[in-house]
Amino acid sequence: MARRPYVIGLTGNIACGKTLVLRELAALGAETIDADEVARTLVQPGSPVLAKIVEAFGPSILLPDGSLDRRALGATVFRDHVALRRLEEITHPVIVAEIRRRIAETERPVVVIDAIKLFESSLARDCDEVWVVTCTPEQQLTRLMSRNGLSEEEALVRIRAQPLQDEKIARADRVIDNSGTIDETRRQVRELWREVLHKLGYPQPSSLADRDVSSYTAGERTDQTERRDDRDGTAETEPDAGGSSRPAP
Repeated sequence: MARRPYVIGLTGNIACGKTLVLRELAALGAETIDADEVARTLVQPGSPVLAKIVEAFGPSILLPDGSLDRRALGATVFRDHVALRRLEEITHPVIVAEIRRRIAETERPVVVIDAIKLFESSLARDCDEVWVVTCTPEQQLTRLMSRNGLSEEEALVRIRAQPLQDEKIARADRVIDNSGTIDETRRQVRELWREVLHKLGYPQPSSLADRDVSSYTAGERTDQTERRDDRDGTAETEPDAGGSSRPAP
């Protein structure tokens, strides 16, 4: 029987910097699973999940080509907690099942799950430890507005639809402060990665590194913002930033 991988849960609120951390972990050799990417694959035109979403929210949440208009859906669910809960009831079970399938099939010794709803779903129970990425509220608002082209009001609606960062920090095993520079954040990630490898008996931090996976560097992107999808305001890519890691309280 294949050995179960060591599973790290990576979470934090929108626009706090999870994608920067996830990219760094991928470059260091972890198998990374992005719950937002999984969700996108499950709502392709013709999928059963998309059909259920349309049944619940109507055809107005579709684009002319039949794909999901994530911005239109987001405008509905982020302002209505009942609607958001209904959407999560449709999507979360299939997302969790797909993530668990990928974990079961990986050959890597370490898997990282990036999920903004890690604690709210059952995925936290699958994790050996949980890392939470944070930044200041002012940075979070500025990054979200810049990243997704949102007004301050639109960004605040999305931020306020999520639990407070302090609630995630209280449940974390490790906290990554992403309020400083990119290099500071990368140093934190590498320090925590060394601890994980030491725990698993790997002698060198680079022993699992995948040289085909690109990593952020301070020179690559200092003031830029990466977007996977501008339309919905819920994509989890982040502007680059950084800070200092610490054990959770």
